[in-house]
Amino acid sequence: MADYQLEQLAGKTPLQFARKPNLDFLASHGEVGLVRTIPEGMSPGSDVANLSVMGYDPRRYYTGRAPLEAVSMGIELSDNDIALRCNLVTLSSEEDYASKTMLDYSSDEISTEEAHKLIEAVQKELGSEIFSFHAGVSYRNCMVWKNGPTGLNLTPPHDISNRKIRDYLPKGQYGDLLLKLMVKSCQILRDHPVNRARISKGLRPANSIWLWGEGRRLSLPDFTRLFGLKGSVISAVDLVRGIGICAGFKPVYVEGATGNITTNFAGKARAALRELELGQDLAYIHVEAPDECAHRREVENKVRSIEMIDEKVLGILLEGLEKYDDYGIMVLPDHPTSSISGTHTKDPVPFVIYKKSRRRASGAKSYDEAEAENAGLLIPDGPSLMERFIGRKPASC
Repeated sequence: MADYQLEQLAGKTPLQFARKPNLDFLASHGEVGLVRTIPEGMSPGSDVANLSVMGYDPRRYYTGRAPLEAVSMGIELSDNDIALRCNLVTLSSEEDYASKTMLDYSSDEISTEEAHKLIEAVQKELGSEIFSFHAGVSYRNCMVWKNGPTGLNLTPPHDISNRKIRDYLPKGQYGDLLLKLMVKSCQILRDHPVNRARISKGLRPANSIWLWGEGRRLSLPDFTRLFGLKGSVISAVDLVRGIGICAGFKPVYVEGATGNITTNFAGKARAALRELELGQDLAYIHVEAPDECAHRREVENKVRSIEMIDEKVLGILLEGLEKYDDYGIMVLPDHPTSSISGTHTKDPVPFVIYKKSRRRASGAKSYDEAEAENAGLLIPDGPSLMERFIGRKPASC
């Protein structure tokens, strides 16, 4: 949700511009401040950031993005395997692969059903004892490299929207091998019936895979052992669900959860309340929509997604939690995503911690970047925020 001041919004950030009475209520009656979720020297990815928010130091535990998604997808990795994110992307139509432009890192938010058919075709033609391709959700898929290397030089596709891909193709010792897979995938996908049908509907084709985010299997200490609480994770994104599973959280699947602005906002809130009623102590709700909108530079949709979170997630949660004598809610972005550049940034993010039993006037007028900065509280160590929220130190870490 965090962003910069934008001309389209009269010099306000999306958080400042959006109508969000529930978030503003939490800020005005809770603890507000800024927190650095991205450690110095690490890239501002959702993987690093969500590890930090869940209370795990990425400098100690992070092994790469794709292995987390592989866990959520039920893919078994050996200690020597690496997983890579395998996006289905839309590239421009130049014959020479390197001359193409990254038109859309998500292929117009391709449906999961269509993506499964395309990844199946890629696996049929390119799958081997060394490489295997696995379908995930929408454009977010996975490739496993048996006994593969780490230290690859790969670029996230959402960082190069509308740019020529020549300078961002795989580099280094194994770059040519991965590039060959990407080029061959383009030959396989460009005339696939799924893509012909999409073009006839005015949708962008998913005409290439894009490999990035490699890493080995992750091992995390159990969250319940650390904090004494049983948790559930609610997310449409394999990455976040995978972190939760590695941490011992119960994964919860919500019908209609998409990872974009069409997601089932209310369904996520109701699922969280149901998990608490079933005996869980904590629900970790992740909503991807503001991030996706910012990557696509859709400022109006980013504002709308924040308003939907406020109404359809927080509104339902606050009403449903009121029956409890006490409860706590913590809200924060995992990282900022700039609607100007379309990429993640490392800036500290605003957070609010609200406890029913400790409700007080904070002095904050709203929940946004400026009010959080004005509060004068900066937490430099992201993983310590979970400890602050729960109110106890982890048993060991």
